[in-house]
Amino acid sequence: MVVTLFTEKEHQLARALVESHGLRFEQNFDVLLGIFDGNDLIATGARDRNVFKMLCIRSDFQSGSVLGELLTELLNSGAYSGYQSFFIFTRPEHSRSFQQFNFTPLVNHHKVCLLESGNGLKKYLQRHQELVKPGNNGAVVVNCNPFTLGHRYLIEAAAAQVDQLYVFVVREDRSIFPFEVRYRLVREGTADLPNVTILDTSDYAVSNVTFPSYFLKADDDLQSMQMEIDLVLFGKHIAPFFHINKRFIGTEPYCRTTRIYSDTMHRVLASFNIETVQLERKTSKEQAISAFRVREALKKEAFETLTNLVPETTLNFLRSEEGRALRAKLLDYQRRH
Repeated sequence: MVVTLFTEKEHQLARALVESHGLRFEQNFDVLLGIFDGNDLIATGARDRNVFKMLCIRSDFQSGSVLGELLTELLNSGAYSGYQSFFIFTRPEHSRSFQQFNFTPLVNHHKVCLLESGNGLKKYLQRHQELVKPGNNGAVVVNCNPFTLGHRYLIEAAAAQVDQLYVFVVREDRSIFPFEVRYRLVREGTADLPNVTILDTSDYAVSNVTFPSYFLKADDDLQSMQMEIDLVLFGKHIAPFFHINKRFIGTEPYCRTTRIYSDTMHRVLASFNIETVQLERKTSKEQAISAFRVREALKKEAFETLTNLVPETTLNFLRSEEGRALRAKLLDYQRRH
């Protein structure tokens, strides 16, 4: 019988089981489940939003129905919370076990396999079928926290080099500007560019879904692996669907992580015959324009400075009542992105 593990003692039993399998026990989860044999915890698994993780079964119970019971309860829990598709990361040698329960491999990395249940990627692509256009197409993936003249320059310059440019706005809400606002500002700020199409990434680019960690060894290069999985997912599934053969990025003078991501992009996407095109960042007063500079100016309500950093559509939002409400949150916001 599958039960929810609530108490600290139960969590410690789960930790011991997880760590005995060489995995890391992570505290961030929405639900932690377990199966007992008497007083002994023989299996555990957790759900963090729509990602299943830390599925561990004691070796003498692995040949039975325990995995199916755990997955069934995790799926039911996720469906009850409103999710329709689910992800799991596992080591490549365990991939077939999950495929037996209708999980489909999305990315096969030499250290990790990403699988999905619910055909979410297929449905995501089908929803955008009408946006597909043949030709020499490109892509930009942006967060836009918020949309700046730098973003506008990158998109406009990229669009001039392709037949159709797809701008993917990161859906995941880990930024001070909510997705709906970021998406709206990108659309408004590029409305005059006829060959630019704006769409969201869903769970399939620069998302926590594409960043596994709990089963990696301490000496594994987590950051590099996260980036590779994200880019393989793009190169294998998203780019072919939209006929994308170029991905555009700007130079990054500030953020080391973004620079590493750019270097990794060149290497990984080349294996899918996708060219990575790096464009020089637009500057203002000899400094690269960035969303970070915009947020710092907004904290000080330096609207004269902002006129040199953001398009009129973004500036109008920042001056609006909705924009003023976000300014208060900025005082405690420290992330560069």
